[in-house]
Amino acid sequence: MKKTAFFYLIFVFGLGCTSNNIKTQRPELADKPVTTPKKAIPKNPPTALPGQTPAAPTDPTAANAVLLEENKFSQMERAGSYWEAFNISATLSTSHTDSKKADFYKSKSIDFIYSRLSKDNLHTIARTSDYGYLRGYALFKLAEMELASNNIEESKRYYRSVVELLPESDIAVSSQKVLSDMEATVRVSSQTIGVVLPLTGKSSAVGQKVLRGLQLGLGTHQGFSKFRLAIVDSEGRSDLARLGVEKLVKEDNVIAIVGGVLSKTVGTELAIASEYNIPFIYLSQKQGLNDIHPTAIRNSLTAEMQVRHLVRTAMTEMDMSEFAILYPNDPYGVEYANIFWDEVLTQGGQIVAAQTYDPKETDFRPVVQRLVGTYFIEARKDEYYQKLRAFKQTLKGKNARENVNTDDLLTPIQNFDAIFIPDQARVISQINAFLNYSRVKDTKILSTNILNTPGSAKRLAQLNFPIYFADNFISEGPNQSVSDFVREYMSYFNEYPAQFEVSAYDSGLILRQLVLQGVSSREEMGRQLLKLRKFDGSFGPLSTTSGKDLFRPLMTLTVQKGETVKVK
Repeated sequence: MKKTAFFYLIFVFGLGCTSNNIKTQRPELADKPVTTPKKAIPKNPPTALPGQTPAAPTDPTAANAVLLEENKFSQMERAGSYWEAFNISATLSTSHTDSKKADFYKSKSIDFIYSRLSKDNLHTIARTSDYGYLRGYALFKLAEMELASNNIEESKRYYRSVVELLPESDIAVSSQKVLSDMEATVRVSSQTIGVVLPLTGKSSAVGQKVLRGLQLGLGTHQGFSKFRLAIVDSEGRSDLARLGVEKLVKEDNVIAIVGGVLSKTVGTELAIASEYNIPFIYLSQKQGLNDIHPTAIRNSLTAEMQVRHLVRTAMTEMDMSEFAILYPNDPYGVEYANIFWDEVLTQGGQIVAAQTYDPKETDFRPVVQRLVGTYFIEARKDEYYQKLRAFKQTLKGKNARENVNTDDLLTPIQNFDAIFIPDQARVISQINAFLNYSRVKDTKILSTNILNTPGSAKRLAQLNFPIYFADNFISEGPNQSVSDFVREYMSYFNEYPAQFEVSAYDSGLILRQLVLQGVSSREEMGRQLLKLRKFDGSFGPLSTTSGKDLFRPLMTLTVQKGETVKVK
């Protein structure tokens, strides 16, 4: 009997060792033997050791219940019943015995919170303790929603709750960062203006011009000025522009920012400024930016402003109605050609011909011939042969083949009152010669304020056709526009200001006057910029349009005897 009991104990001990033969902890040193002290085997061993995942339930009823819940979750999700599906996934994320599946349902629950559940659902989760850790994610989503709606204080309350509820989580870190950023936006130095400019790099010349104008507009060039410019050099890079805007808000506590000079960085600057809700005046002509930032205005003479004024002048004051377009195939030319085309149609005119050319082109003969219909002879074959026969009859025995100039047989189809050419003076002078060669007569040339630059009027002195463009001042010559700003600028820098300096000066002057009138917060500064009316700028009154552009009075300019003059 004793012998039988001895072998029975050996059998039971061996069976127990076999069932626990899986290592549950990594040994400290792989080359050292690990000895496990012998312990008495309890009658009811635990399903898992501390730190282990519990073994799958052996009760088939419990396993079936979990499977039923998983199936129900899938059905609810497919049916779009996201609240019901969320409640199932929330439970399975903490109760499922399979760790991988528990993680899956946790991810699903968080995804529902961020993208599928209503605001009422989120409130229910946030205030119900049974949802455990998911309350923090609901609070975080609510905080984002309130921030997007500009409910700052409510958003702060939710972010603080996230930090208290899940202090070690990633969303707590994110919440704390947002709270810190919010605190930074509260601190404002009303007499500090921020500026983001490319002061080094390829576009440094433009940046320096803008900085000069701003200094005069704010009065910081004078030692007694109470205003301060906080300057960031973007080097023309979007990443540095982004960091620069953040620095101006968090460290310099500026009340507003002026920048957005380059088309490649202006979008980034506006987006970051919008996140911090700081007013922004940008100087780029780039289109499609007005919706990025609610309190950003554009202070630039835009293509739309110029073309609208030019077309209205041509049609109402010069009795034109039909136009041709000759434009370079580059961003500048394409943009202006499209805007001109649309504006002519809007004002009831007609585009009768359009022709593009390579920006590097120097031989404009075929370009002009295509525009006036003398390039493709096949298209006017009957007319061509009729003229050819008539021409041969006048040769009187001469060799027709040697003497016929086919370019001169077809007369140009000139069914336009003016040609719009958005290009610089040098190119327009070249095109003029080929228009003259192609026997184009009695037309006019329309262009852009790119002609209102030093040297352009001299290049256009020998044009065969009148030329017109729009701007708000005359940049050079005996008819230069003169104002207090111009005199001050020339006294300090010994040169005449151009468009960037003018826009920068007006921007600084606007911000200075608003602060002196009592504006001390970013919110009020943004409101005042949006409702600016008839502000006395460097060359006339400035007003903010419904499209958030600073509108300035324009005049029609032309060239006479090599000088730019105003059309009376």
